Amino acid sequence: MDGVGSFGAGRAGAAFDPVAFLQQPQTILRILSWIFSMVVFGSIINEGYVNHGSQRLYCVFNKNNNACNYGTTIGLIAFLACIFFIILDMKFQQISSIKDRKKAVMLDIGFSGFWAFLWFVCFCFLANQWQRTTPDELPLNQGADAARAAITFSFFSIFTWAGLTVRAVQKYMLGTDMSLFTTEHVDGNPPVQPYPTVTSTEPNDTYQSPPFTENLDSNAPTYQICPDTSQGCGTNSTS
Repeated sequence: MDGVGSFGAGRAGAAFDPVAFLQQPQTILRILSWIFSMVVFGSIINEGYVNHGSQRLYCVFNKNNNACNYGTTIGLIAFLACIFFIILDMKFQQISSIKDRKKAVMLDIGFSGFWAFLWFVCFCFLANQWQRTTPDELPLNQGADAARAAITFSFFSIFTWAGLTVRAVQKYMLGTDMSLFTTEHVDGNPPVQPYPTVTSTEPNDTYQSPPFTENLDSNAPTYQICPDTSQGCGTNSTS
């Protein structure tokens, strides 16, 4: 996977590199999906209807308007979705909350996988209806090129959207790198800067005099214990 950190993206708030973004496989697949979807619904809208023998327009796919409506709807939604997810990919690295990143990746997985399935249905539906279309229904092969283009690029879209699903699953499996985020980032709140630690400059006096160990005055008078109280005891002279 390209990039490191939470779900394949780097540290939140890092500078956006457009060159590296365009070189990512996921971005290339989105651009291809965007082009393919534009070809599908554009071909059907411009040349997918003919008015053979009447003023009413018929779908070139066996005069089945449901086929044209289905291809147009799937292609148009895919076209808009590609624009949305490209913008989301550009802003993905700016998302600081891991929970929000996880929701974005899960949305990508669900939508891309579901749309790959819808493109498969679209290809089968259009191809089946085109096989049932008779030459009498398309004089001078009117709209034939548009029908073939819609079928072909519907087929290509299956693989591009499946590739986007695989890339999204890889991002989800990559998980989170909690070393780049604090617990406050998990809840989406900005981290609180701790107060600076004040280092005490007072000197540590490791020596402390024990109590009652001061030097006695050598000139202080001394006394004797008198054994007989009948005889007086006086104060001895100092030694």
